[in-house]
Amino acid sequence: MECLSPFLGEILRPMCDSMCSRVGNAIRFKSNVQALNSVMERLVELRGNINEDHKDKSFSLKLMGWQRKSDEVITEARSELDERVPCGMSLKSRLSRKLVTILNEARMLEKEGLDLLDMIAVATAHERVEHVPGVSVLHQTTASNMLGKIIDGLRSSEVQKIGIWGMGGVGKTTLVRTLNNKLHEETATQPFGLVIFATASKDFDPRTVQKQIAERLDIDTRLEETVERLARRIYARLEKQTNFLLILDDVWKDIDLDLLGIPEEKKGSKIILTSRSLDVCRSMRTNLDIRVDCLCEEEAWELFCQNAGEVARSERIERSAKAVSRECGGLPLAIITVGTAMRGKTDVKLWEHALEQLSRSVPCFRSIEEKVFLPLKLSYDFLEEKLKSCFLMCALFPEDYSIDVKELVMYWIAEGFMDEQDSHEESMNEGITIVESLKDYCLLEDGWRSETVKMHDVVRDFAIWTMSSSQDDCHSLVLSGKGLQEIRQDKFAPSLRRVSLMHNNLERLPGLSEKYCMEASTLLLQENYLLQEASDGFLQAFPALRILNLSGTCVNSLPHSCLQLSKLHSLFLRGCTNLTELPSLETLAKLELLDLHGSRIKEFPKGLEKLESFKHLDLSGTVHLKTIPAGIVSRLSSLETLNMKLSNYHWSVKGEEQEGQATLEEIAYLDCLQVLSISLICSPSFLKKSNPWIKRLKKFQINVGFSYVLPMIHDERTLAISSLNLSQVSMEWLLACTTSVILNSCQGLQGMMKKLVTGSKTFVNLKSLTIVKTSINSSGGGIEKATTKSRDTLPFLEELRLHEVNFVSLSELQAQLGLRLVALKLLLVSKCNNLKTLVEIDMFTMPNLEEMEISDCDSLHHLRQTIDGPQEPLLPKLRVMKLRNLPELESVCYEKETWECLEQVKVMNCGRLYTLPISSKTCGRIKEIKGAVSWWKHLRWDDPSSTLKTLDPCFKPLRLLGEEMAPIFGEHYLWDS
Repeated sequence: MECLSPFLGEILRPMCDSMCSRVGNAIRFKSNVQALNSVMERLVELRGNINEDHKDKSFSLKLMGWQRKSDEVITEARSELDERVPCGMSLKSRLSRKLVTILNEARMLEKEGLDLLDMIAVATAHERVEHVPGVSVLHQTTASNMLGKIIDGLRSSEVQKIGIWGMGGVGKTTLVRTLNNKLHEETATQPFGLVIFATASKDFDPRTVQKQIAERLDIDTRLEETVERLARRIYARLEKQTNFLLILDDVWKDIDLDLLGIPEEKKGSKIILTSRSLDVCRSMRTNLDIRVDCLCEEEAWELFCQNAGEVARSERIERSAKAVSRECGGLPLAIITVGTAMRGKTDVKLWEHALEQLSRSVPCFRSIEEKVFLPLKLSYDFLEEKLKSCFLMCALFPEDYSIDVKELVMYWIAEGFMDEQDSHEESMNEGITIVESLKDYCLLEDGWRSETVKMHDVVRDFAIWTMSSSQDDCHSLVLSGKGLQEIRQDKFAPSLRRVSLMHNNLERLPGLSEKYCMEASTLLLQENYLLQEASDGFLQAFPALRILNLSGTCVNSLPHSCLQLSKLHSLFLRGCTNLTELPSLETLAKLELLDLHGSRIKEFPKGLEKLESFKHLDLSGTVHLKTIPAGIVSRLSSLETLNMKLSNYHWSVKGEEQEGQATLEEIAYLDCLQVLSISLICSPSFLKKSNPWIKRLKKFQINVGFSYVLPMIHDERTLAISSLNLSQVSMEWLLACTTSVILNSCQGLQGMMKKLVTGSKTFVNLKSLTIVKTSINSSGGGIEKATTKSRDTLPFLEELRLHEVNFVSLSELQAQLGLRLVALKLLLVSKCNNLKTLVEIDMFTMPNLEEMEISDCDSLHHLRQTIDGPQEPLLPKLRVMKLRNLPELESVCYEKETWECLEQVKVMNCGRLYTLPISSKTCGRIKEIKGAVSWWKHLRWDDPSSTLKTLDPCFKPLRLLGEEMAPIFGEHYLWDS
């Protein structure tokens, strides 16, 4: 028996182990079922979060595989869990083992799903939340605490709408903007599939808010589309969204969210609104209301010093400065405004005076608005009288309106705020300086578009309050952007100086007593698209008008009373598409500016030649203008600006004109002319003889045979020529004062350039050259000789654009035209199908080129012809390289060459290009690379692991339908996303 013991032990041990395992599995059966139920709940939820919307990402195959496996495991687990019946230990053991297998697989899929969710979050970070520019208040304790309450509300399943309320200027917008940007920074972990930021404003227009939301959802809006129809489209899009957060800023009254198209009860979605009134929040049925309090004294002081500068902390000033800061009541807008107004003021008496003003300025009633206005008044009172007047005029525009700076300055000029002895250019420069000063005082801020400004709504309210309550020369009636269909007589008063009814729905104007508004100098009626008549019964009440704006109305004529405005300085009739003719304007003795852009007039305005002070005439876009009688233009002795861009009228030179029509020679008599934009009938006569009057112009665009030219970088003085033989003309006199030249379908280019080379003039002003649809005859060699022995024709050329030019290489073009391109910064080449190599030999480098775009050149193989031996970098300063539709392109540089300044690369449809001038040492400078994913994956690198680790975050795949291209040559495209 002792001999059998080891043998039996070996036999029985596995049996015992198996039995123990079955017993253990049976015992753990219940816990495994519970664990599997828990994991399956999480997996199902995760499966729902990773929805079909993400299948267009680069990891779509992996995503679809995960979804398929998840569905299989979920189905199998449900089957096992649903079919459980009472059973013996043996069956429980087998079931437990199967559940363990499913449980392990479910846990693995859960981990993979969470990883995929992180990948999706990173890939869609720029889509889910858009950054909203502005300052952050995360460093402020009070604001951070309020932000924490908002975030807690967003996390709570009990809260669907959050109201943020407080007085004007307290920082509600800044708070929700900070929240938005915090979600942007934490996109991978924040719960919303989409965050939408929209502004309602005081004069709520559902269409305006809908447009903001639609743009965020990439929904195209249509002018003819009703609010209801657009609401249905927005609703359908948001219903498909997993969940969303709508931040609706500056709400003044109850808004019907159904009218906007917002699903209010969508699970997981939230709405945040800001308002000055708690009642508005309640009427919007908010679940959580958070009051935005003013800053505590310590935070207010820190914010004050940030804007007032270190002078506020100086020993002599600090005591008064702290008192001034306290008078602002912790209101951020007031603190910033007053602090900025006091910035740099070192005289303690100024601080004491400011404190006295703040302390004694007690209004007749203590409303919230007045508590905001009192600190603003201090900033206003510090302005010079001229700046005060300029500032108040900004409030004539609607709330949240982006005001064109040039238009604003023209109003200031017309009102007489500028020195009448200054030239138009000097006045414009002074006006722009005033705009910047007002921005520095925080009374103006940048608008939504470039070269525009806007007023903060509270600042605008203050300005309107100032004008409405004033009894001096700034008393104004401001009803702009109110959606008015009519205006009552009792709104007008003899004390009014300015009236703004712009951007309304007025169909008619009331009759007023003659000369009722005797002192009114400005009347703004533009953008009343239903207004068909500026009646005599209305305009007769405004005999002292200096500014009358009827732009964008349906008026078809000017009433007799308009012609009696003897003080009228500026008459704006832009976009009056029903206006086909004008009466004689000879009675408008003080008229200096007439704007008829986009009107349908057929004849040159009559009577202007009798106005001694007339300076600015805008006839751009007058596509129906047919005639300018001879002898009229030459009599406009004070004319400074003549803009006829895109006008139907083409000027002729003397001897080639139609009978009775004005000729180009008449313009030579305009001694005061500074700015000119005209089109000429295609004729070499203009270029054959010198016209010295052109040289004294500060800005011009002369199109010979062209109707319109897209702006270039250096477009101060542009000459565009089409379909002429350039070898038959002498252009040296004109090129000497031109900054940009455009040549389209012209012959004799080489002959013209040869004359320029042999001449004695150096064209220091010419910085931009565009050549379109032109052939360059090959020299059959001699490239090096032609370039090295000839002087540089255009040594200061910075911009070169070539479209449909017949040349084999840029080196050939340089040789034939005598160009060195040493100063060149921008090169655009498109549809040059004979182009094979950009640069043939090493000496043709472009040492200062910063941006290069090449597209649609079917034969281009290389940017640089390779030769034996070391070579200098072709483009040592290049920052931006864009390549599009170059099917034969194989290389952009020689092997292992790097461009150290390269920052941005965009490549589209260049199927044979698999190397870039980027190395592991220079990749850190790259900011963005765009291209197809397949192209990106096949690129070759000197050190793949190191380089790709740096570049992968910079790569942005093209959208499935390709990138949008902006035109530069009509049918040609300048690549810009």
